[in-house]
Amino acid sequence: MNRTFLIIRGTFFGLCLLGGWLVWLAQGESADHKDLWLFLAVGGGIGALTILVDMFLKGFSLRSLTAVTFGLAMGVIVASLISKSPFFDVEGADPNMLFRIRVVLFVVTLYLTTVMALRGRDEFNVVIPYVRFVPQEVASPLVVTDASALIDGRILGVCQSHFLGATLVVPRFVIDELNRIADSTESQRQSRGRRGLEVLNELRRVTGLELRVHDVILENRQQMDEKLIFVARSLKARLLTTDYNLAKTAEFHNVEWLNLNKLARALHPEVTVGDCFNVELVKPGKESGQAVGYLGDGSMVVVNEAEKFIGHDMEVEVVNVVPSAGGKMVFARRVGADSRPARA
Repeated sequence: MNRTFLIIRGTFFGLCLLGGWLVWLAQGESADHKDLWLFLAVGGGIGALTILVDMFLKGFSLRSLTAVTFGLAMGVIVASLISKSPFFDVEGADPNMLFRIRVVLFVVTLYLTTVMALRGRDEFNVVIPYVRFVPQEVASPLVVTDASALIDGRILGVCQSHFLGATLVVPRFVIDELNRIADSTESQRQSRGRRGLEVLNELRRVTGLELRVHDVILENRQQMDEKLIFVARSLKARLLTTDYNLAKTAEFHNVEWLNLNKLARALHPEVTVGDCFNVELVKPGKESGQAVGYLGDGSMVVVNEAEKFIGHDMEVEVVNVVPSAGGKMVFARRVGADSRPARA
């Protein structure tokens, strides 16, 4: 238990006992020492009951409180309008009966409006906690991330570089999904879930990044993709994911999405003839003496007369770039070696 809450609850319980003693003391001369324990028990009981209610409402968020307040206010307004309508202006009606009807009307209306507000809370107040007042009345941009982007891990580097100028929103059900994956009996899924949770914890430590956990309760029968799209549309936010199917579904629903793979490709510089760079040679090529390496974007680099250097890094110079079905093939030679024509 959080130590701060423990101190607050202990202090509150002590004040309740003190209140019971003060009420007993206020009786003056008629106060009986035998009744002191009764007053202390009543005060302590009230304090304990209040603390139990507080613990029971542990998962009751500020958003839910806002919805309940809105529902109660609307219920009072609706019930007041109905009770003052001509339906209750009946001559000769029993005032006691009208009073009972009004009480029932208030209770029923308050219940219905409160339940409706709780069910639809994400439709009328979901944006309010995420809007900041900035110059020219521009709202802070929001980016909703899913589990795949957190498991991927590259989002951490993007946020650390401060290129993501937006508030990062992680829905609560995404964190629950990561916990379920981390608790899986399959070692591969377990490691993926744990990596996603580690990335989330690292994101909390990134200076200058505004990270929000979005508490939203949606129907369990809804698919994860539907929940993410609903949250993104409700918040008017962009969706950050590496799931291609989810991205296309979001695009169909007019939700803008951010593609980490596309960003990674865009950050790789274009390779042209004459460029020099280091590449790790991993296997022999098709032709005798050739060795093959790969660029960061997956492009194949064929180096002439470098077969004996397989397993090592080597500085090479580009002599030809050939488009291919998988992107492009780069033909190069060792820096310092004699210039020879590349064999395509």
